[in-house]
Amino acid sequence: MHTEGEVNLAEDQAFWGPIISSYSRAQALEDGVLVAVPQTMAEEAGFRLPVTLTANAWAACVALPPEGDRHGQDEDGRLWDVLWLAGFTARQRRHRDQSRANFSVSVYDVEREQAIVTELVVVAGPGDEGEPVITIMRPNED
Repeated sequence: MHTEGEVNLAEDQAFWGPIISSYSRAQALEDGVLVAVPQTMAEEAGFRLPVTLTANAWAACVALPPEGDRHGQDEDGRLWDVLWLAGFTARQRRHRDQSRANFSVSVYDVEREQAIVTELVVVAGPGDEGEPVITIMRPNED
């Protein structure tokens, strides 16, 4: 017997059928689909939970070309901007019991000719073992 709200895998499989395939957070990190944020930087930005960015979010807002003039930009600075904005947004939503919040980040293109505004989403959800984790992604990456 299980309590209300408790997941019963046997009942779920009887209704939905067997699990055909699964893809864990650990596999996504290993494959490069998710990029782990250094824990020290995440903590400095106010996160107590592990934080990752999707590869698409990283490419849009953090990554710089490996060579050439970066016009005073570096990936740590761009990552800090994303984390600070995500943390600020998450703290504003915390009192509303929301696990998801949209925000925008503005980064310069490599030539520093124009700012590019990118929409992102910060999501609090379960990790592989049900532990709370944070993922920052593009809005279409659910």
